[in-house]
Amino acid sequence: MKADSSTTVPAKQGMKKGTKMALMIMPFLVLTFLFRYFPLHGWVYALYDYKAPLRLTQCDFVGFHWFKVLFANPTQVKQLMQVLKNTFAMSLLGIATSILPLLFAVFLNEIRYKWFRNIVQTMTTIPNFISWTLIYSIAFALFSTTGMFNSVMQQLGVIDAPVKILDSSKHVWLMMLLWSLWKGLGWNSIMYLAAISGIDMEMYDSAKVDGAGRFQLMRYITIPQLMPTFFVLLMLSVANFLNNGMDQYYVFQNAFNKRYIQVLDLYVYNIGITGSSMSLATAVGIMKSAVSIALLTLVNVLSKRVRGETII
Repeated sequence: MKADSSTTVPAKQGMKKGTKMALMIMPFLVLTFLFRYFPLHGWVYALYDYKAPLRLTQCDFVGFHWFKVLFANPTQVKQLMQVLKNTFAMSLLGIATSILPLLFAVFLNEIRYKWFRNIVQTMTTIPNFISWTLIYSIAFALFSTTGMFNSVMQQLGVIDAPVKILDSSKHVWLMMLLWSLWKGLGWNSIMYLAAISGIDMEMYDSAKVDGAGRFQLMRYITIPQLMPTFFVLLMLSVANFLNNGMDQYYVFQNAFNKRYIQVLDLYVYNIGITGSSMSLATAVGIMKSAVSIALLTLVNVLSKRVRGETII
């Protein structure tokens, strides 16, 4: 009995389309493997007393010695607790202000003049493409003791002596948060703007017929429709709770604020590169990854129970 040609042709077309899609994502899978999974073989350095530039086979195998060192030395534990405190503070501040890109996208969408909206969106998105090194240069030119702010304030007679802003241990977390918001607010709002463009316009038309104003439309239609996107991004932020990055904190750190600005990623870099203890830095990195995976699993379970959907 011959197979029906009307069923075999769609099956072949579906198989051909699936092959094309697999070939399209193959480069991204290769890049993910090379830059995300292949470097994990470096975790073996945590089991050796590695001394550069020796080969790993020439170094002593110490097992879990470096993991024990993290909690055996009171000074090391105290320093690690301060680093975790800084990491938790910056992450919590980031999560607490994660609603700002959503609100910015909502109000940006309400600008009636398209040319003005494009200008605002462009000017707030450009800082995302500026490196933190250049941003620190801007901050130094504006807020150092000899910068423009102090110079203008002294010439106006507002202050007698320069105000220490960058080289101070006061309000370090708040300053880092403000610079981060300035850099990423416009960029982080793009996803919400894309979600707004997908909202059914009939909902707005029906609400306008019922007499709803602009703020009522935002409150009862736009913001509720953006909540699923917001919660997904929020859960991903919680899963990456310990991943603050190091570039921002590295360029802003100095002898005055190092105690409060050193987050976990910067701490790993400092003890690994500056302190020449690659094995200890690797052990800290492994523990951070383990905690991050545990947080991701926890958030995924909570998402399943609360929203009925998982994020992975």
